[in-house]
Amino acid sequence: MVAFLLAPPWNPWLTEHVLGVTEVPRLTALILGMLLAFWLGACGLLHIRRYLTPLPYPVDHSRLVTTGVYGLVRHPLYSSQLFAALGWTLFNLSLSHLGILVLGFLFFDYKARKEEGWLTQRHPEYASYAGRVRKLIPWIY
Repeated sequence: MVAFLLAPPWNPWLTEHVLGVTEVPRLTALILGMLLAFWLGACGLLHIRRYLTPLPYPVDHSRLVTTGVYGLVRHPLYSSQLFAALGWTLFNLSLSHLGILVLGFLFFDYKARKEEGWLTQRHPEYASYAGRVRKLIPWIY
C-alpha cells in the first residue's frame, strides 16, 4: 500500500491529448472505484467488527459471516483496497501503478488463500460458502 501511494504515475506513451479526451471516463473510474472501495471496506468492517484482528487467523469466538457484503465477496476488506487502487490506476493511466496493483492482487489472493484454510478448519461450513461466493471480485473471482 505504501509503495502504491508513493509511486509516481508513469506511462511513456501518455500524451496531453489522451489525458484530455479521456478526462471524463478517467474521473468516472476514480469516483466509482473510490465509492465501491469505501462501501466494501465500511460494510466489511461493520459486519466483522467483533471478530476483527490484525492477524489473518480467526479468533476463538469468531462466527462465520456470510450475509451483507460477505454474501457478495468473501474478502471485502481486501477487495476495497484493490478497487481503490484500480480507480487510481485508471484515473492516472499509470503503468507503474498497474504493476503494483497486480502485485497487490497476487498478495491479497495468497493471503486470502491462507486465511481460508484456517477459516475452513474453524468453520466446516466455509467450504460451502466459498463455493457460492467469489473471493475478491464480485461475480468474477
